[in-house]
Amino acid sequence: MRFAILSAVLWASTPATFAADAYTLPPEATLKADVPKGTITAHKWESKVFDGTSRDYWVYVPAQYKAETPACVMIFQDGSGYQNPTGGYRTPIVFDNLIHAGEMPVTVGIFINPGTFKDKRSNRSFEYDTPSPQYATFLEKEILPEVEKTVKLRHDAASRAVCGISSGGICAFTAAWERPDLFSKVLSHVGSFTNIRHGDVYPGLIRKTERKPIRFFLQDGSNDLDNLHGHWPLANVSMTAALRYKDYDYKFVYGDGGHNSKHGAALLPDSLRWLWRDWKKEAK
Repeated sequence: MRFAILSAVLWASTPATFAADAYTLPPEATLKADVPKGTITAHKWESKVFDGTSRDYWVYVPAQYKAETPACVMIFQDGSGYQNPTGGYRTPIVFDNLIHAGEMPVTVGIFINPGTFKDKRSNRSFEYDTPSPQYATFLEKEILPEVEKTVKLRHDAASRAVCGISSGGICAFTAAWERPDLFSKVLSHVGSFTNIRHGDVYPGLIRKTERKPIRFFLQDGSNDLDNLHGHWPLANVSMTAALRYKDYDYKFVYGDGGHNSKHGAALLPDSLRWLWRDWKKEAK
């Protein structure tokens, strides 16, 4: 299936009629009194795959989770921002509302921060921007088995999704691209498909590689970054053109936003509904 949306603000004769980047949180980011609330626990991890790094991560378990039934899982890079109940995305609250409404499956959320070394140096760019299988290996060999010590997760790729913003967006893409046997759904917010660490190779690779069983939702805005690494809007348009050429199941929403979480957060409920739209069939 192929699906693309290009949504842009149409300016009136007086530019002051509209405000660029004027996105607000959706209703699903507010928890309703009659909606069961999931739990969030905080953890730390010392990595061997990214040797010498440690990181914080959080695990969200929905109220509907039952120990006898393995749950779907969605992994978020730059996890502190995505899991913060008063932050830009408020993902656990959105999960609570969509799971309660039956609009996405019972899904455990794993929110992972990038690693840091003992001297406080961040390993974020190396982990996120590098086109390699290393981050997928980190998820497969370290994080997922650790989380499964306390909650049961499904192991089929159709039940696993990855998400991120900026460099976390290209990281999510890379994890699924390298290991489509592990992850079949990608959500990228203002993804950095640029030449920070050669990530600009992806449009060409998509075109010349046999299509993989992955579903993609990409979001970007016309006021995103333009710097020495590349032009973010053009990079996302190039990614979309390549996905369209290879007949991927994808959706691209393009607005007027900058390099921030505002538009992605406004779209979060709809993007999750779209990514998980056939979950009832997949659950059988």
